[in-house]
Amino acid sequence: MTYSIYHFFCSLVQKKHSFLKLKRLDQFPFNQKLLSCRNDGVFPDLAIRLNQDRKIFTGGELIELKDSNSYTVSSFNSTIPSRSKKIEEIITGENSIIKQQMEKAGNDIFSLPVRDVFYLVRGRKKRHTKVCLVYGSFFETISVENLISQSFYQVLEERLKESGKEISDNLKQTLISILSQQQSFSKVRNVERASVKLRFRIMTEVKAEGNILDSRKYPEIKDDTLSFVLPCHNEEQEQNTFKKLGMVFSRRELREFNISKIKHHFNGYFLFLQTNL
Repeated sequence: MTYSIYHFFCSLVQKKHSFLKLKRLDQFPFNQKLLSCRNDGVFPDLAIRLNQDRKIFTGGELIELKDSNSYTVSSFNSTIPSRSKKIEEIITGENSIIKQQMEKAGNDIFSLPVRDVFYLVRGRKKRHTKVCLVYGSFFETISVENLISQSFYQVLEERLKESGKEISDNLKQTLISILSQQQSFSKVRNVERASVKLRFRIMTEVKAEGNILDSRKYPEIKDDTLSFVLPCHNEEQEQNTFKKLGMVFSRRELREFNISKIKHHFNGYFLFLQTNL
């Protein structure tokens, strides 16, 4: 059996009517044979098994579920959305539940150190539903490090302006560089003589330009549809995507999809396959 995000999407299509019925997205009857792990409230919610032969499909993709009672992608708590993640940043100890699940699935976990990230997004509004399986670069249009550092730069500039103080540009850049890693905020800080511990938590919300459910920004994503959204920045990437789709779906099945492109407001073109729910 071959494992990949393409096969995962195929399994969603086969049970697509469930998206209209289920109260919670995590109740969807996912194909367990495709998965190496499944978690509740811990990134990743789902992970695809790795393939032995990775010439075409590597497998191993990580998936986060995003469920909303509106046409706004729900906020990202603690984990900033990205196109890929290092598996060593997710599995940080021998007792990791994710590690145990993946090993039980027979995966050589660290043989694929960097994993593509996808988001399964569902939004519901006035008895209508939109579902998108979307690649992480739809949300990560600049690097996570740059996002964090520029955000802290804004804080620093505001505080300096309010206080009337000045510091050198070199010191500014040093401070921003030090604060650019998300891992710095995931640790609990233990301060001597304090009776509480402190942990900073990063929360990420999509802007309108990144909200794939927004009908004004992305009218191509119709009500009551399931869409598969992949980057399409050049001809080679487009051909590779169609090659993989042709290995998962028959020509007849592909003709049943609405296949087109949408233009991201910050990140070029994306190809999407769309089917009615």
